[in-house]
Amino acid sequence: MKKEIIFLTPIVLFIVIAVIIIAFYNYRIRKQIIESGPLDENALKFLFSMSDLGSNVLKWGLVLFFGGIGLVVIEFLPYNADESTLPFGIEAIFIALGFLLYFFIMKKEKL
Repeated sequence: MKKEIIFLTPIVLFIVIAVIIIAFYNYRIRKQIIESGPLDENALKFLFSMSDLGSNVLKWGLVLFFGGIGLVVIEFLPYNADESTLPFGIEAIFIALGFLLYFFIMKKEKL
C-alpha cells in the first residue's frame, strides 16, 4: 500500500497545482478582458466559455468526495465479497448522490 501512495502522491499534487494555475490564469484573462473596455459579442462568448472550469472542478470534486464516502461506508458493512453485489450498489448510489448534489447546486446558481 505504501508503494501506491508514494507513486500517486506526486501525480495528485501535479494535478492540483495545474488546476490552481489554470484557474488563476483564467481569472487574469477574464479580468483583463473586462477592464479593456466595452465588450463585443465574441468577448462575451469567450468569457462564458471560460466560466465552465470552476463548475467542472466542483462536479468532479463532489463525485470523488461522495465516492470516497461510499468506500468508507462499504468498509463498515458486513457482506460476502464473493457472492454479494452490495458494494457496487452502494458505491453507485454515493456517486449518483454526488452528481445530484452538483446538479442542484448548479440549478440554484442559475436562478
